[in-house]
Amino acid sequence: MPPRTSMAKNLSGKTVLITGASSGIGRSTAFEFARTSPENLKLILTARRVDRLYQISNEIREEVGDGVRVYAKQVDVSKPQEVDALVPSLPEEFRDVDILVNNAGFMSGVERPPDIPHDVVRNVYATNVVSVINMTQAILPIFKKRPDGGKGDIIFLGSIAGREPYVGGTIYCSSKAAVRAFCDALRKELINTRIRVMTVDPGQVLTEFNDIRYRFDKEAADKVYAGCDPLTPDDVAEVIVFAAGRRENVVVADTLVYPSHQASPTDVYRRL
Repeated sequence: MPPRTSMAKNLSGKTVLITGASSGIGRSTAFEFARTSPENLKLILTARRVDRLYQISNEIREEVGDGVRVYAKQVDVSKPQEVDALVPSLPEEFRDVDILVNNAGFMSGVERPPDIPHDVVRNVYATNVVSVINMTQAILPIFKKRPDGGKGDIIFLGSIAGREPYVGGTIYCSSKAAVRAFCDALRKELINTRIRVMTVDPGQVLTEFNDIRYRFDKEAADKVYAGCDPLTPDDVAEVIVFAAGRRENVVVADTLVYPSHQASPTDVYRRL
């Protein structure tokens, strides 16, 4: 059966690697790719919680059939040795990656200097910054081997926090600003190739991330979105797949996505 839409055609035959795919935006992105190009697609899903990846793999197969092949791999992206080992460990049929979605992210706590625990600083930067650089470096050689200077897509999951810092976000905001700078510089460095470098920056999104940030203090986590209607992971996933599904010469370089009640990290209308 031929691809049903232009996006399906553009994505047909591609191999997509998604980090942090066990929940939230990463999970939704896996489903969105599968639904958009269900006849001929390969997905590599990585996360620490491999049991969830197997469940997602089964659910995708049940929903769209065998046209989407899924390989689940347990990877802690904060550990450089696991990132370095990823590509060599992939089955041969999954090694020719076309699209990398750097989605994995982390934040724990809302402490301000000088009270930020050392382990929070270390873990946030290891996951949000160092892992993104390491994963990009692991995949770029695959892209660069292709003719005419190389070809492939790198999509970074950024945040409004990387554009406009806010009180209580010292570490998280600075980590996302680092990703934004890395992405912008990389796009310039790869200008003579067909490698597309893109970023998607969401505002408020309701995921497990909020619970983790508030260390599973449900009352504190719920206050963040009280009176609001935040984005869902599916909303963001649709933008990621839209960017990847454009014609090769089209680069959706920079996307900012808000829910309708939000105009900045702190300008939020609450219907209380």
